[in-house]
Amino acid sequence: MSSRGKAAPERHVGHRAGWLRAAVLGANDGLVSTSSLMVGVATASGSQPTAVVTAGLAGLAAGAMAMAAGEWVSVSSQADIEHADLALERRELLSDPAGEREELAAIYRARGLSPALAEQVAAELSDRDLDDLVEVHARDELGFHDAHLARPGQAALASAISFSIGGLVPFVGLLGPAEGSARIAEIVLVTLLGLAGAGILGAAASGTRWPRPTLRVVLGGSAAMAVTALVGHLAGVAGI
Repeated sequence: MSSRGKAAPERHVGHRAGWLRAAVLGANDGLVSTSSLMVGVATASGSQPTAVVTAGLAGLAAGAMAMAAGEWVSVSSQADIEHADLALERRELLSDPAGEREELAAIYRARGLSPALAEQVAAELSDRDLDDLVEVHARDELGFHDAHLARPGQAALASAISFSIGGLVPFVGLLGPAEGSARIAEIVLVTLLGLAGAGILGAAASGTRWPRPTLRVVLGGSAAMAVTALVGHLAGVAGI
C-alpha cells in the first residue's frame, strides 16, 4: 500500500525542555568555568602542570556539586509553586464547581469556539472525577503540561553529569607536549572545540539550526577565558 499522501509524523521536542536546559547549561558551564580556572591559574603560575591540574580538578568537583545543588533548589521552588497552584485549584473545584465550569467555558470561547460549543465542552469535561478535573484545569486554565512540569531530581542529575563531562574536556589540552603559553593555547583551543560541539549538540537536541547558538556559546566561553587569563596575569605580576 502506497504511503503517498500521508503526513509525516511530527517530531516535537518540548518534552525535553526540563532536562535539556539543565544538561546544556551544565555542559557549557563545565567547559567554561573549568577551562577559565585552568587558564587563570596557568597564567598566574607560569603554567605549572601540578597547579593547573589541581585547580581544574577542584573546580570540576565543586562546580558539579554546585550545579546539582543549584538546579535542585531552583527547580524544587518551581515544583512547590506548581503544587500550590494545583492545591488551590482543587479547593476551588470543591467550593465552586459551577464557577470553575464557567471559567473553562470562557477559556474555550476565547480560543474561538462558539458559546454553545464552549458550554458543551466545558460541561462534558466537568463531568469527571475530581482528579481528572484538576488535570483539565491544570492544562487549560493554568497552562501546566506533564512534559514541562518541574522535576528537581532529573534536573540536578542532568546538570551534574553534563557539567562533569564538559569539565573534563579542557584537561585534554594538558596531554600535549607544549609548555608555557603554548600549553595555555592548547587548553583554550580544546575548550573552544568542545564549546562548538556542545552548541551543535544542544541545537540538534532542541530542534533548532546550529550556527547562532553555537556562535553564542563559543563567544561567551572565549570572553570568560579572556577575563580569567587577564586576572591570572595581573595576580602573577603582583605576586599574589
